[in-house]
Amino acid sequence: METFFVFKVSYVLLPKNKKMQDKIVEKASELFLNLGFKSVTMDDIANEMGISKKTIYQHFGNKNELVEATTMYMFNVISCGIDDICFQEKNPIEELFEIKNFVLKLLKDEKTSPIFQLQKYFPETYQKLHGLEYCKMESCVKANLERGVKMGIYRNNLPVDFTTRIYYSGVHSLKNKEVFPDNIYNLRTLEGLYLEYHIRAIASVKGLEILDAILTKND
Repeated sequence: METFFVFKVSYVLLPKNKKMQDKIVEKASELFLNLGFKSVTMDDIANEMGISKKTIYQHFGNKNELVEATTMYMFNVISCGIDDICFQEKNPIEELFEIKNFVLKLLKDEKTSPIFQLQKYFPETYQKLHGLEYCKMESCVKANLERGVKMGIYRNNLPVDFTTRIYYSGVHSLKNKEVFPDNIYNLRTLEGLYLEYHIRAIASVKGLEILDAILTKND
């Protein structure tokens, strides 16, 4: 349930008569997350949109404001997508795999390390996002764990709060390029390995059978 984000903006349905501010956020999101928050300039965004840079500054005082607006926009897009999956109340293990696949599809395997750039060059926005991520993941993971225990898919003695925190910490550590360098691991591989590791640590015998069936199907 990690909320990394490079995504295809076509997932976002904005009104046909959307305001210029919405159009700027939409285009900036696409550029920032495909090319990097630091790499893209206000001139780049203006040129891509066929507008003047002055028009952008009428809506956003500086690049920091635009970065924060796009970050919150993207967080909401991913949160809504995860909520839609959770609302279906599928088997908890299947739910985790569907969320993983959803996020990875949006990320396009995260080839540009946008979160790294956000953390390095826009630390205040990154910290705000970090807090929102934790709150979102805490509620989603807890609900998944509690439902899995109730269904007998996860171990009945599972420490839910501890497992939630460990899961979040582990997912976040996957972004550490010193530990998981790009020349050895890509995001899709890391996410798959970590999710299997997580489920094998918490699953009952019944849950392990479900996991093995999913892994066999995905081979």
